[in-house]
Amino acid sequence: MSDYSIEEFIKQTKQDDSENDYFELETPRILEVNLLDQVWAKAGAMISYNGQIKFEREGIFEHGVGRLFKKAMTGEGSSLMKATGRGRLYLADQGKKITIFDLDNETITVNGNDLLAFEPSIDWDIKMMKKVAGMVSGGLFNVTLSGSGRVAITSHYEPLTLLVRPGEPVITDPHATVAWSGHLEPNFKTDISLKTLFGRGSGESIQMEFQGEGFVIVQPFEEVYTTGSQGS
Repeated sequence: MSDYSIEEFIKQTKQDDSENDYFELETPRILEVNLLDQVWAKAGAMISYNGQIKFEREGIFEHGVGRLFKKAMTGEGSSLMKATGRGRLYLADQGKKITIFDLDNETITVNGNDLLAFEPSIDWDIKMMKKVAGMVSGGLFNVTLSGSGRVAITSHYEPLTLLVRPGEPVITDPHATVAWSGHLEPNFKTDISLKTLFGRGSGESIQMEFQGEGFVIVQPFEEVYTTGSQGS
């Protein structure tokens, strides 16, 4: 059989029917959810499914008025959808690389644009970055996820994890920051001047500073955050 035949292509790229974990990386950029009940996912992330699965946009009062208010205030663009039923669900987000975490009574904070899916057993809340509201294009918000269960996040290309140690703060570009350990609270450093505004400054005008002990995940890409106009 030719290395370039359709049959060989199918053999190399077909779904793996032997895998049946709840979250599986079917490829580095496609998440397979072996759905038995329910999962929360980024709206618009479904690329294929089989079985009996129903999709619903996040309801107005699905997670309470408080979260709804915060979502409206942040201009958050990655609305959630709820997939319910039984079958195989395939999720992806603009070809970004997917990383799965199995939280064990742990907390992680994720950039809102980089959250792909999580189990309904996970508790979540939106954190607004008030100090930089309006300063970062499209706004800046993060989702804190806590508890036990699977969480899938995305990054442009290969992520890098930076360790934060006492007395050794880590500074990152907000547009390149994907996630961090949940107990860390970033501070914002600004360096806005006339030269910066005209592209002649020393570098980035806004930086996130992490102090304490934990980790920060960054990507080799400066992502422009979207507004709440995207469809499902």
